[in-house]
Amino acid sequence: MLLLTHPACLKHDNGPGHPECPDRLRAVMQALEAQEFSTLVRASAPEATREQLLRVHPADHVDRILLTRPAEGQRIHLDADTSVNAYSAEAALRAAGAGVEAVDSVMRGEFPRAFCAVRPPGHHAEPDTPMGFCLFANAAIAARHAQAAHGVARVAVLDFDVHHGNGTQAAFWDEPSLMLASSHQMPLYPGTGGASETGRGNILNAPLDPGTDGVWFRRIWEREILPAVEAFAPGLIIISAGFDAHRADPLANLRLVEGDFAWVTGAICDLAGRVCGGRVVSMLEGGYDLPALGRSTAAHVRALMHA
Repeated sequence: MLLLTHPACLKHDNGPGHPECPDRLRAVMQALEAQEFSTLVRASAPEATREQLLRVHPADHVDRILLTRPAEGQRIHLDADTSVNAYSAEAALRAAGAGVEAVDSVMRGEFPRAFCAVRPPGHHAEPDTPMGFCLFANAAIAARHAQAAHGVARVAVLDFDVHHGNGTQAAFWDEPSLMLASSHQMPLYPGTGGASETGRGNILNAPLDPGTDGVWFRRIWEREILPAVEAFAPGLIIISAGFDAHRADPLANLRLVEGDFAWVTGAICDLAGRVCGGRVVSMLEGGYDLPALGRSTAAHVRALMHA
């Protein structure tokens, strides 16, 4: 299995005390240094090209992210929660490029599955708006690349981050060849993700009440989300893998544990085996309790490896 990351993703910094911090990626990579992950093929994430970004974002959004380059030691806020420093543009390009490279590797048959350990995350970045710690819509860019470069007719993004992926939804809203299926706490930031939000029948939102535990989470995925994705019959599955639904996470109120992330990953891979030759690309999204993030990522990658 392929693991994509890049040191530039450690240099993007939202400032002291910000939950989306470089230590998140350090916690992930430390967890993946365990002996059981020694067979992972590790590679550097390339930068996404402008053409790849423009499949999702208009030119003025791309320019805003790439040309906003503060001096060393300074940062510029794009909104109350999202900022950039001198290294953010490269980090954002590498994060988006990781998804593109993962799609290429999986679609060429070099690896059945790939995990992108990158930041900044992407699922809140709308086509024309950076927000929620996110600059580019990494998963949506990867999905569009699968269609443009590999002729994949339908791509599904499955999102189990505790926050709704409004950016992916906005990018897919009028595109029936692209599916978003998401479970997320509601009410919670960003305030979107109601079950009535269905796009052109290609958006499936399964909002979860605060306090939801793994039993109900698994039931929702088993009875609602996975059957709908199977009926959609994608040629590739992309996972927006956020681990902030963990019961230890400080930004939300769900009650999942590592075993729940392992279960949903295995279930997604089983589905991929039935509908798309087992092809799965996973991209890191949220997760803000560092020990829980490390353990949950390890459980997720272990399930991807052994599916």
